[in-house]
Amino acid sequence: MYSIRRIQPKDNAQIATIIRHVSQECGLAAESGFAVGDSILDNLYEVYRQTNSAYWVIVDEQDQAYGGGGIAPLKGDQSIFEIQKMYFLPEIRQQGFAKKILELSFEFAQEHQVKFVYLETTKALWQAVKLYEKLGFQHLHQPKGNTGHSDACEIWMLKTLF
Repeated sequence: MYSIRRIQPKDNAQIATIIRHVSQECGLAAESGFAVGDSILDNLYEVYRQTNSAYWVIVDEQDQAYGGGGIAPLKGDQSIFEIQKMYFLPEIRQQGFAKKILELSFEFAQEHQVKFVYLETTKALWQAVKLYEKLGFQHLHQPKGNTGHSDACEIWMLKTLF
């Protein structure tokens, strides 16, 4: 049985390891500009404890993390929130956790009166792209903000909440 909770300081190492593992599995190299290369990777609790940020972790009964995902203001455009660092170990994929974290993110954005939610991804994560489309994200022709992902993330999507 798994549950979702907000990130805690003790989750930093586990979540960083999960992001590195899944990135390697999917061929997402740090030097290509993917999230695995972000300097904040080992300190996500500190990053997502900010007022306008949130990160949720999927844990088992022993409080072992299996993945997570977050939301924070988009660098370069504070009027938009960005879905960030959503990665899951194979054991919990296809169980609806990505959808649940996205729904929590939409609620969080609305509570902060933010109308738009943005994300960047890659076609290598095609299953995630299908979910994003199903949940109302629209494809964009160019990136928004300044995520620092260079051309690594060639898919840009935006959802209007209200």
